[in-house]
Amino acid sequence: MSGKIPATLIPGDGIGPEITEAVTRILDAMGSPFEWDVQQGGMAGIQSAGDPLPGALIDSIRRTKLALKGPLTTPVGGGFRSVNVRLREEFELYANLRPVKTMVPGGRYEDIDLVLVRENIEGLYVAFEHFIAVGDDPHAVAISSGVNTHAEARRIVRFAFEYALAHGRKKVTVVHKANVLKALTGLFLQAGREIAKEYEGRVAMDDRIVDACAMQLVMNPWQFDVIVTTNLFGDILSDQMSGLVGGLGMAPGANIGEKAAIFEAVHGSAPDIAGKGIANPLALLLAAGLMLKHVNRDDQATRLRTAIEQTLQIDNVRTADLGGKVSTADFANAVIKRLAA
Repeated sequence: MSGKIPATLIPGDGIGPEITEAVTRILDAMGSPFEWDVQQGGMAGIQSAGDPLPGALIDSIRRTKLALKGPLTTPVGGGFRSVNVRLREEFELYANLRPVKTMVPGGRYEDIDLVLVRENIEGLYVAFEHFIAVGDDPHAVAISSGVNTHAEARRIVRFAFEYALAHGRKKVTVVHKANVLKALTGLFLQAGREIAKEYEGRVAMDDRIVDACAMQLVMNPWQFDVIVTTNLFGDILSDQMSGLVGGLGMAPGANIGEKAAIFEAVHGSAPDIAGKGIANPLALLLAAGLMLKHVNRDDQATRLRTAIEQTLQIDNVRTADLGGKVSTADFANAVIKRLAA
């Protein structure tokens, strides 16, 4: 009835509610196209519904097919399984898109503009794990199995090539560990070479062993354009790439499938600074920009990014992690002022 796009909003844990409030205020100031259905997950889901992934949250995303998600707490070494992983599996969000681009000049690296495409539902993150007892130690041996399928490897590589074509990118680098994990990631490399043949003359393809890629991202990141890789490698390399442009506070992510898409800040819930009003909302704000593009509101996405860049580069308004002193709310106010101008 409102003419707006239904979307699920998950404030998240820790600093999540603070940065989510900042982002929604900024979107409202530019005439947000979204009509939010607010749902809780993670520790907030346990507190409100006794479940880190409540049925109401699942039902909401099934209805809207679109969500913006703040960081959710995942216990380390025990407790409940990652809600992020469960959401990706539930909605078959097979493609994790993580772009990184220089927005604050004067850092260790300039003019970074890279995109990582991560396979999102297979690999070692399927978490087929168990322990084997030896003697009186029930956890004497830990075993984990990874799963890559030919079909899924081809699908994610094709996604990377199609993204490259649509965004004027020139090269896709397939990252693997086929020299050691010959079956698990050798299959991924094989799929990469198969799909690349369909794009010859339009998008170039090369490949890297993951450890060499990690080193080369530090020594000469400008040699890369679009990187496509498996689940675990993508998780690690995308965090490394965010370090080239200022850290996880600058890292948005999009989880895309045939039935739904969830956009998120890549960083964690940072409980140590929760409630202090100093968190950087940029990662979630940039994720909202990706979300605008996803629903074909490119004009609003461009307007938002321009306002962010002017706030950072011209007004020099930055949170502490970027060398500034402003609060979460003050940063949001500065971006809103730019949008009004």
